[in-house]
Amino acid sequence: MKSVAKKTIFNIKPYIPGKPIAEVKRELGLKEVIKLASNENPYPPSPKILKAISKAAKEVNRYPDGDCFYLRSALAKRLKVNPRQLIFSNGSDELIIMAARAFVDKGDEVIIAKPSFLIYEIASKIEGAKIKNIPLKDFSYDLDAMKKAVTKRTKIIFLGNPDNPSGTYLKQKDMEKFLRGLRKDILVFFDEAYHEYVDEGDYVDSLGLLQANKNVIVTRTFSKMYGLAGLRIGYGIASLELIDILNRIREPFNVNSIAQAAALACLNEKAYFRGIAKKVRDQREFLYKSFDKLGLEFKKSCTNFILINVKSDANLVSQELLKKGVIVRNMSSWGMKDFIRVSIGTQKENRKLIKVLGEIL
Repeated sequence: MKSVAKKTIFNIKPYIPGKPIAEVKRELGLKEVIKLASNENPYPPSPKILKAISKAAKEVNRYPDGDCFYLRSALAKRLKVNPRQLIFSNGSDELIIMAARAFVDKGDEVIIAKPSFLIYEIASKIEGAKIKNIPLKDFSYDLDAMKKAVTKRTKIIFLGNPDNPSGTYLKQKDMEKFLRGLRKDILVFFDEAYHEYVDEGDYVDSLGLLQANKNVIVTRTFSKMYGLAGLRIGYGIASLELIDILNRIREPFNVNSIAQAAALACLNEKAYFRGIAKKVRDQREFLYKSFDKLGLEFKKSCTNFILINVKSDANLVSQELLKKGVIVRNMSSWGMKDFIRVSIGTQKENRKLIKVLGEIL
């Protein structure tokens, strides 16, 4: 079958997700394991969200609403956009894949930062794109270099904001300058999976930029702050024309009914998520101080994860942590052989991480 498969598939390395807790327990015979590898919300959904999930579960014998009517209406009201400017997806990852499928032909160019979220490159390479990797500058996007890399073959520029794995963000004034003079037939893709964690006042007003730039799409997710990673639901906001294009290749019923009900319930739980945001901020500061005491270099983050320089083989450190029941992200796949990425967990989980790191290092 290899001889008849799409040739571009063999130009990529499969994405390797963080190991599930149950698998690590089974493999290593451990009773207690904490997962700090996948930037998940460590706190369970609120009782109201769980109630909505339970109610929706009683009707899983029926197909879901392919148009996500109730969620679309509520989210459009919150974001103050036309409901038809929204598209829903099986996690925001699916929108990255749809964008590459819709806009990239073989030989076209896609510009991404390096390192950045691996799916940008994987999805683009499958479509036969030439990838232009622009190195981060002090762990931030080098927007000047990205703009200079544009050619007549450029189709998409992917911008993680905040970026994964660096945890840094793009500023409003810098993005206004970047978009000024950029060709309008280039899709500018803002991946805002960690949007809800950002407090910085100069963070990009992407929805404002979208009004003046019809080639901009903004994607967000219910997997991170909203804690629905296991249900897989994300969404995009863009011009009516862009949404129409993406809807032509969107799979029917791509968002299940339980995910829709849970996401709708999340929108009504503002106070609950404000509490989680505060916990994340407090624990982030605890980890900063703890890393300082351990003599570890790290990049300050506006997200729920931190990039750490362990000054040794990240693969070895990750394996040693795993043996002690702590799952972190080994950054070797990103070309960062001395770095690990750690999600911000609960107070108990973070204290265990620091204790085990101290023993290893």
